[in-house]
Amino acid sequence: MDIFQHYRQEEHGFIELVQDWKETVGTVYEAKLSGFLDPRECDIVRDVIGADDNVKVAFFGGVDEAERQRALVYPFFESPERSRFHITVFQASFDPKFTSLSHPDLLGALMGLGVKREMYGDLHVFDTFVQWFVTGEMEDFVRTHFNQAGNTSIVPKVVSLDEAVPMREVWEERSGFVSSLRLDTVIAELFKLSRSKAKALVERERVKVNWKVVDQPAFVLREGDTLSVRQYGRRKLLSLGSTTKKGNVRIHYGEQK
Repeated sequence: MDIFQHYRQEEHGFIELVQDWKETVGTVYEAKLSGFLDPRECDIVRDVIGADDNVKVAFFGGVDEAERQRALVYPFFESPERSRFHITVFQASFDPKFTSLSHPDLLGALMGLGVKREMYGDLHVFDTFVQWFVTGEMEDFVRTHFNQAGNTSIVPKVVSLDEAVPMREVWEERSGFVSSLRLDTVIAELFKLSRSKAKALVERERVKVNWKVVDQPAFVLREGDTLSVRQYGRRKLLSLGSTTKKGNVRIHYGEQK
């Protein structure tokens, strides 16, 4: 079976890269370590490596249940200890009485350093401090060049993986009605946009469903799907309710906080 038929054209290059990793590990028994991958990319790695007797894969993002994780593709006789993932945890404190710091502030500042997104893992913003994960290769660079996010001065310090705080997803539950489960229809409701605006965002490839770009407005969503719209945020379709006499479906969804 041709694995490429299950993926979008723009994902084929990544699939070929993972196939190269698998071949190298299986031939010369030299492990390969990826940058931080999103959940969609992690799924692709799992599919490509498959149930192979000689080549294995493990994932780690710095904390359990991390969204972005590094993949370690390794020969069957090795073990995937966490130290092999080479992840550095940075932390910085701030006083919420005098300043505020958001996830977009932190990510924007880090990306402003001219570093690829794959070099950064999850970014967690708490009440008085922030933590973020980087590849070990980028530790010195970030320590030297990162000193401000938004209007907040940043003094980054490295902490141990044991001090990393897991960030649980927090969804503020809401409800509404849609005439159908078409992607553009649901996006219009979840993000309070016009139907034409939602349709345009989909067609311009600004929308991901379960971390995969979907450009078909008529794509039908299912319970449990996660949607993200560039510059608008993320929502999750938690459950479907009853259907009204007019045929509208009550939906329960979460808005990520």
